[in-house]
Amino acid sequence: MRVILLTHGGADLVIERLAGLMGVEVAGVFIETVTTPKRPLPEKIKRSIKYDGMGGTIGKLFSRTGSTPEVLNDRTSEAARRYAIPTIQLENFHSNAAIKKLRSFDADLGVIYGTNIIKESVFSIPRLGSINLHQGLAPNYRGGPPVFWELFNGEGEVGLTVHFVAQKVDTGDIILQRTVPLEYDRKFGSDFEAFIAEFRSKLREDSAELVADAVSGIAAGKFNRIPQDTSLGKRYRLPTKKEKDEMRRRLKKRLAEGANG
Repeated sequence: MRVILLTHGGADLVIERLAGLMGVEVAGVFIETVTTPKRPLPEKIKRSIKYDGMGGTIGKLFSRTGSTPEVLNDRTSEAARRYAIPTIQLENFHSNAAIKKLRSFDADLGVIYGTNIIKESVFSIPRLGSINLHQGLAPNYRGGPPVFWELFNGEGEVGLTVHFVAQKVDTGDIILQRTVPLEYDRKFGSDFEAFIAEFRSKLREDSAELVADAVSGIAAGKFNRIPQDTSLGKRYRLPTKKEKDEMRRRLKKRLAEGANG
């Protein structure tokens, strides 16, 4: 079974797991290089204030944190090189040139890992369609960002879901799911961003294994397609500054109750 992988980077573990599967050929790794929509500066500032507040917006002008797209791309490209898998960088998965290139690989299955929303013009190119790794327990937690909303709602676990890609975000038939315990580490205090970043880094192994298990099952013809009941749960979106402040308030309350209990 010929598989193509579409990603923004950080897919090195997925490549390693897929490359080790019997009966599966990873025909190509496609990396989208432009990962954020191009917006006029006034719109960028308006959105930043909405999601990060005025102080956060000013702070972003003077600092850059976290893994850059370049670092994630290098990690992914290096993994592909180790297994002699062609790596193709595309500015936009949905451009005519990109679609033509994707079609030329004559893939049986697409694997989507860590991208923006992929339209049907792309996810339907492989013969069997495409599957996606969603860090959330669908259908209850669709959209994102991962971990934030589970923590916000006081959940005791976070789900990982591999599903077929459909037109609406994270609504396709489920293939496999797994849950991981979620317990807030008191050492982070109210710095939930740092906690979430560390927690998500620990999900990489489980995520890669779940993707590989799903691909292996599809290649062998031994897998289930479980339709989602989208009346359950909801599609979550980026938290606003107000919601982030509420997260800190809730965490402080939980931490105080834990200290008193």
